[in-house]
Amino acid sequence: MRDPREIYTVDEEAVSTQLGDLSQAPDGAVGPVLVHALRGFVDAGSVGELVVDHLRSELSWTRLVTFDVDELLDYRSKRSTMTFDVNRWSDYDEPVLAIDHVRDAEGTGFLVLHGFEPDLQWERFAAAVSGLVERFGVSLTATVHGVPMGVPHTRPATVTAHATTAALVGDVPAWFGTVKVPASAAALLELRLGQRGHDALGFAIHVPHYLAQSPYPPAAVAAVERLERTTGLDLAAAPLEEAAREATEEVERQVADSEEVAAVVHALEEQFDAFARSVGRDSLLAQEAPIPTAEELGAEFERYLRQHDQQ
Repeated sequence: MRDPREIYTVDEEAVSTQLGDLSQAPDGAVGPVLVHALRGFVDAGSVGELVVDHLRSELSWTRLVTFDVDELLDYRSKRSTMTFDVNRWSDYDEPVLAIDHVRDAEGTGFLVLHGFEPDLQWERFAAAVSGLVERFGVSLTATVHGVPMGVPHTRPATVTAHATTAALVGDVPAWFGTVKVPASAAALLELRLGQRGHDALGFAIHVPHYLAQSPYPPAAVAAVERLERTTGLDLAAAPLEEAAREATEEVERQVADSEEVAAVVHALEEQFDAFARSVGRDSLLAQEAPIPTAEELGAEFERYLRQHDQQ
């Protein structure tokens, strides 16, 4: 592997200003939390993207580390946009992969790794981030994203937690046994951090299948609440909570206008409640009655939305 430090640049002045002289940190000092939400892998409801956008709009950010996206991205798989103005190219939406220093609502500093998931050199990227975790004295690395699940929007959000140690997961219920799933750079990073003795965890927020294709603020609120509870940070959730209320009201209006969709939601409610009464069950779905598949749920809701838009 080539030197991981060659795929990023560090703004040393910004590091000194925001983190101080790291060489002089006293023994036992607790370092900052690193939150990461990379774009490009499964993110039902755009949970990770909504969380990063919320933090960017509500808190103060300073760029510390910039990764060389020419080394890490396949531009043909993640095409950025350009602006064509009459007869010339006037702007380029340059892709970014970076670590920023952020101040929460109470002034506590933490780090955010954000941008596009690398297409290439995952091991080198994981080694680079691991090295930065060690350099900056990161105390905990945490990630959030959304996954589609057969759950109704009318019930409290559920979550799948994963971590480098069982203690970090705590009492969060396990929804799965042992399964093989497509890899992601974020998952590999968590694995490699654990192998190097660092604490890392993540929360996959369960997003209703029928809402997974659009931004779903209620799930983003659940992600922010998990991060706040785990890290002690104040992430200024009020604006996101307002967006979640508006989104829920809109979904309720649309469900009320369609008997078919209402029936799907009711079936999911019954299954969810049956599971809630059966703590030891291995699956989120109760076994007594089948429910529509993810494809059926999505197709039905998309069909309704198309009809709704045409009215």
